[in-house]
Amino acid sequence: MSEPLVLVASTAAALQELGEALGRALGPGDVIGLIGPLGAGKTTFVQGVARGAGVRDRHVASPTFSLVNEHPGRVPLVHVDLYRIEHARELEELGLADLYDRAVVAIEWLDRFPEAAPDERLDIEIAIADDGGRRLTCRPRGARAAALANALAVGR
Repeated sequence: MSEPLVLVASTAAALQELGEALGRALGPGDVIGLIGPLGAGKTTFVQGVARGAGVRDRHVASPTFSLVNEHPGRVPLVHVDLYRIEHARELEELGLADLYDRAVVAIEWLDRFPEAAPDERLDIEIAIADDGGRRLTCRPRGARAAALANALAVGR
């Protein structure tokens, strides 16, 4: 695993801009694991990813109740939320394995079930800073994820 990349976003708009920079670099098969407390900005970040991935004219909202939302774009974006999943056996019902080769998959609350994602992925932990901003710690897992983290560092 490469060294973590730490980024700071002082506003929700800045958090979306970071997501958008990452979204421009993403392609089918890329997986992003999002970790952080309620209200940290995971969905806000994915909204930016969606813009960068070419998702247009669609509202990107948290899939807390639907669990999986798919958005067409330059590259399809699948937005997953594991918050309400209680047991690992429920993961198979989501059909995530079928999505990894054909779409970008962004998974919120991946820390609850890390086995739900492939080993190669970019994990991003979003923490709320004392000043209300957000601190993103990006941990690339694999060569492709390291390239994505580098694109995020350059695109900020």
